Amino acid sequence: MAQKKMGRPPNGDKPMKDRIFVLVDDDTKEKLEQCKKALDTTTSDVVRRGIDKVYDELEK
Repeated sequence: MAQKKMGRPPNGDKPMKDRIFVLVDDDTKEKLEQCKKALDTTTSDVVRRGIDKVYDELEK
C-alpha cells in the first residue's frame, strides 16, 4: 500500500493551490501584523477574510 504524501494539511473543503504575491508599504504590513495578533491567525487567513469582506460589499 502506498503511503500518503507528507505536507501541509488541507485548509477547509477546497485545496489551496494558487499563490498571490503582494507588495505592501510599512504601514500596511504593520496593520496586517496587528490583525494577525488580535485574531490569532495567519497572514493568509487575514487576507482571505479581507477579500471576502470586500466581495460581500460589492454584492450590496
